[in-house]
Amino acid sequence: MVWGVTAALVANVLYSTGFVLEKRALASMPPLSAAQPGRALILLARRPLWICGAMALALGFAAQLAVYRTLPIAAAQGLFLSGLVLLLVLSSVVLGERPSGRERRAVAVIGLALVMVVASLYGTSEEISRSAPTGILLALCVPTLAAGLLLYSAAERRARRRHRQPTTGVAYAVAVGLIYGVSSLAIKGVSGHLDTSDLLGSVPALLASPYPYLLLLTGVSGLVLSQTALQRCRASLIVPVCSTVACVFTIVSGTIAFAEPLPEDSLRLLLRLGGTVLALTVLLTLPRHDADTPTSEGTRP
Repeated sequence: MVWGVTAALVANVLYSTGFVLEKRALASMPPLSAAQPGRALILLARRPLWICGAMALALGFAAQLAVYRTLPIAAAQGLFLSGLVLLLVLSSVVLGERPSGRERRAVAVIGLALVMVVASLYGTSEEISRSAPTGILLALCVPTLAAGLLLYSAAERRARRRHRQPTTGVAYAVAVGLIYGVSSLAIKGVSGHLDTSDLLGSVPALLASPYPYLLLLTGVSGLVLSQTALQRCRASLIVPVCSTVACVFTIVSGTIAFAEPLPEDSLRLLLRLGGTVLALTVLLTLPRHDADTPTSEGTRP
């Protein structure tokens, strides 16, 4: 358990640092468009600061693989939410973003959720699943991917309307969160198929599963959509909402697909589920519109 918690906290540091570096690089770039993914990828690849951020995210991905090998998927997702506290600090110090009072209270609730999830792990001996039935996995992932893409398209259409209220980008974040939720299930599957004692020998079985292909699809689409959203909106809003949606989806769908049992002890179960409910409450209470006059970061260029 200790190694899993440590790896999750390391992943949080790497993810928060990566997102902030990418946001900093995006501020000086031409406007990105999700409708032109090739152009967006070329522009991103030309920015050294953005590449540094992407490398930090890649290292966070490696740490996430270690987490899924040692902790149940529900517990792992609860720990990943703790990174939002660090993100809020970094976005304020490095990017100069000023979260609202409601957003600061939301982060405090996330901190409480983290404590509850960690407490639910104490003395646990829950089984860690390595794979999920393909049919169940695709039945959960394909509609979710379609919903995420449709929601993002709808947000794009609303953004083009004149005289609209300045949006905080919650719709963008929810859409990307659904895509990254599917990505989390794929990462969980990849981690289960990798044999640390024989990495090359585990490759054929991995390629025969749907996990690497889901990971590739969600990685590319999530990259383009998330960078477009980050360029237009505050990182201190986009990343927490995206992470919360991905977390809740992964916990619910992952527990079903990978058949990982929840804690049998009533207190641990209450702590685990209570932490998840608090995280979801954060999403439901965040404002959908900025009260301030639109800025270059809060609206479509």
